[in-house]
Amino acid sequence: MHPLHDVLVPDNIEVYVPAVIEIPSGSRLKYELDKRTGLLALDRVLYSAVHYPANYGFIPRTHCDDGDALDILVLMQEPVVPLTIIRARVVGGLAMRDDKGLDDKIIAVAIDDPAYAHYKDLHELPPHVTIELDRFFRDYKVLEGKMTEVDESYGREQALRVVEAARDAYRAAQ
Repeated sequence: MHPLHDVLVPDNIEVYVPAVIEIPSGSRLKYELDKRTGLLALDRVLYSAVHYPANYGFIPRTHCDDGDALDILVLMQEPVVPLTIIRARVVGGLAMRDDKGLDDKIIAVAIDDPAYAHYKDLHELPPHVTIELDRFFRDYKVLEGKMTEVDESYGREQALRVVEAARDAYRAAQ
């Protein structure tokens, strides 16, 4: 089974999307899915004194302008083991650019975590949570000398449109 191609995404993405986690919350290790094998490869250890503020991975069967699947951050109480599939409710996103171009980050909550399952939109989260997410992406590549630009965060409706566009791009590429 290949986590990018073989994990089913439900037709109704408003209920949940599967998030395949590459990096557990709190980690400084940057893992990337090897597209050929479906295994995880260590890309690097973060150069800055920061750590991933949420479980970080991708939504299967999506494709973005940077050549990768659509990135997703899943807020929940605990870090999870890499390659865990989490049922995640899309609540918003961050528009971002890096050296590869546009690189949206979808923000979601784990629907099976009672501390987060009730959130429906980004604007319901404690304000400091979105500030931390924004700050992480502004800082995490600074000491590598790589460019990152973070635009404003956006809510659920726009995030669902971003997910749908990435699903369409995946289908077109097949």
